[in-house]
Amino acid sequence: MPTVAPYGSWHSPITSELIVSESIRLGQPQIDGDTIYWLEGRPLEGGRNVLVRRTADGQISDLTPAGFNVRTRVHEYGGGAYLVVDDVIYFANDSDQQLYVQRPGEDPRALTAESALRYTDMVIDPRRNRLICVCENHDSGGTEAENLLAAIDLATGTMTPLQRGRDFYAAPRLSPDGSQLAWLSWGHPHLPWDAAELWIATVQEDGSLAGQRQLAGGVGDAAFQPEWGSDRTLYVVAERTGWWNLYAIQGDQTSALHPIEAEFGQPTWLFRTTTYAVIGPDRLLCSYCVAGIWHLAILDHAAGSFSPVDLPYHDIAFLHANAHQAVFLAGSPTKARTVVRLDLATLATEELGSSSSVSVDPGFLSIPETIEFPTTGNRSAYGFFYPPKNEQYAAPAGELPPLLVMSHGGPTGSTEATLDLKVQYWTSRGFGVLDVNYGGSTGYGRDYRERLNGMWGIVDVDDCTNGAKHLVEQGRVDGNRLAITGGSAGGYTTLAALTFRDVFKAGASHFGIGDLEAFVGDTHKFESRYIDGLVGPYPERRELYIERSPIHHISQLECPTIFFQGLEDKIVPPNQAEAMVAALRMKGIPVAYLPFEGEQHGFRRAANIRRSLDGEFYFYSRVFGYTPAEAIEPVDIEHM
Repeated sequence: MPTVAPYGSWHSPITSELIVSESIRLGQPQIDGDTIYWLEGRPLEGGRNVLVRRTADGQISDLTPAGFNVRTRVHEYGGGAYLVVDDVIYFANDSDQQLYVQRPGEDPRALTAESALRYTDMVIDPRRNRLICVCENHDSGGTEAENLLAAIDLATGTMTPLQRGRDFYAAPRLSPDGSQLAWLSWGHPHLPWDAAELWIATVQEDGSLAGQRQLAGGVGDAAFQPEWGSDRTLYVVAERTGWWNLYAIQGDQTSALHPIEAEFGQPTWLFRTTTYAVIGPDRLLCSYCVAGIWHLAILDHAAGSFSPVDLPYHDIAFLHANAHQAVFLAGSPTKARTVVRLDLATLATEELGSSSSVSVDPGFLSIPETIEFPTTGNRSAYGFFYPPKNEQYAAPAGELPPLLVMSHGGPTGSTEATLDLKVQYWTSRGFGVLDVNYGGSTGYGRDYRERLNGMWGIVDVDDCTNGAKHLVEQGRVDGNRLAITGGSAGGYTTLAALTFRDVFKAGASHFGIGDLEAFVGDTHKFESRYIDGLVGPYPERRELYIERSPIHHISQLECPTIFFQGLEDKIVPPNQAEAMVAALRMKGIPVAYLPFEGEQHGFRRAANIRRSLDGEFYFYSRVFGYTPAEAIEPVDIEHM
């Protein structure tokens, strides 16, 4: 018989300690012959990224020795930090941002000399004994870092520029015979998902590039992930119909391979983001998203066939394959993100490693409901609603649960219905959770994503507040106990919702933006012109930056707010949180601030992940008046 207790006071086995001790971050799997590799980010090792190998006989082992951390900081977000070719590993090391070579049975050896250069997104050019990559120079003499395509001599480590002059480069891909190089590039004020262009050039005998020409992409037709086929066909994902679909380029001919209203691409926040792979002549293994849910299919464009592969996953990412096997990250509402191997002959799957070793009893597992709800402008928005779930407890008759609305980062990003123990932490204690894919999110076509153009701080805020009100109107949550939380851009949406709408009673900003004008001057190159499209060009439309910045409207923020901030964050610097905290202190609003030494944009260390999760739960307990079942280290809340 369940114990009757108020929502929020339920005892849960899903503790913050369990989450960090049994959870890791999985990253970017690759295949080299019969061997599979992937990255594991380990909170208990200070967030260190370790390269893991799984051999054909099933043996799994760590390859990255102590003292090394496989991570690049190009664009600050990184991605594409390693490459494996013929058992030789090339990787960027976090502490010095230099490239290292690791051969079987040997310790890593520095390939490049320590400098202000950073490297990512590598490909080997065997004919010329060199590595081609994206390079970022932080000692270029300009006002911002210089990005370029470069070649690194594998004998000397010498860097030779191949292509420069554009603001950004990504995805250098060498044709199988080494005669052509394809790549993506774009310029301010655009982001890659707005206007990435596909370029190609001939690689001359001396290794330089000649005859470069644009093949696809540009404003309104963002290109994504070029890949070569074995017959010199160049594949790419492009957005010319309003959906990221697959195309094949042969000479001067470009053919749509399977035009449908689905997304075969993703925003490239991370280098080496991949959604498809060449698995044979005219054959691709591809993942695609429909209404926020990812699927897998085999596309044979010569035969005109598109064959879905039936898998029990809702989220498929970082797909890599050869002719025999594929590997990708996948998850579902009942399974945390997992490294999955797919045998292409039998279509049988094998799970190689999970982001969480915790086995959740179904009695404590909240299964998300995909919801569509009305929002401003007679439109619909989307999200995943997780009702409270704990088999050992029931709420008193007539009580409705508090609701925590989650606003994802980006804002050009999305949330997926994959098992996340941080969500279950809340639902198993008696909270409902609404994870919102507000207008501007990816996975629903370009029109939906571009709802946010010029409207950041309005459309996202409306969708989060309307989602909460929708659940209140349905009688599913308590309208007097609504909270909103988010990180980075989601932190801005959180602060804007608390300031400009009278719906939420409390909120949490994790490294969020309170001052859009200050963000423009303080953030890194990759996003320094992002807000031109989301709000308006600066300084021409400065009035909009003032109008939509919570820091300038503190008089309208009346509810308790807690802030979490990494003190080494280069994307959203600490001055953002500190200015908001100081303003709320002056006003006398209940406010709490938890800064973390050594953390950057997103927390990687176990103790800090625990503290932020428990601290937010404790904060709401004081605001909403419930008593946590477990002892939690108190948070100092001023003016409470």
